[in-house]
Formats: sequence, structure tokens, C-alpha cells
Amino acid sequence: MYRRVRDLMEDNDLTQEYLAQYISCSQSAYSKIESGQRQLSIDYAIKLSSFYQVSTDYLLGLTDYLY
Repeated sequence: MYRRVRDLMEDNDLTQEYLAQYISCSQSAYSKIESGQRQLSIDYAIKLSSFYQVSTDYLLGLTDYLY
């Protein structure tokens, strides 16, 4: 799951700072989510899936289908 969060960020040429601001957390907290040191909350998963227009199942690694 954490790899997908990072890959989506990199594929869209975004920064941790930008995404942290979008989901309303600190850059440090976002970095920990991305590296797997912190759990991805449901609220953050919903925000990120909406932002990237992918399903939460894809974001969480439960499926390889984007939608």
C-alpha cells in the first residue's frame, strides 16, 4: 500500500509538502505514511483516493484496478 502512495505522488510530479497540505497533516507525518512508519487513516485514504481519482481498494493494494 505504501508503495502505491509514493508511486502515485511521483507519477503525478507532486511533493510530500503539497500532499500533506491537501490531506491536512504535516510533511513529517505524510513522510511516515509514505514509508510505512505510520498507518494511513481512513480519512487520509479517502482524500488521497479522491485526489488521484482511484479506488480506495487500489490505494490500499487490494486490487490492481484503478477504479
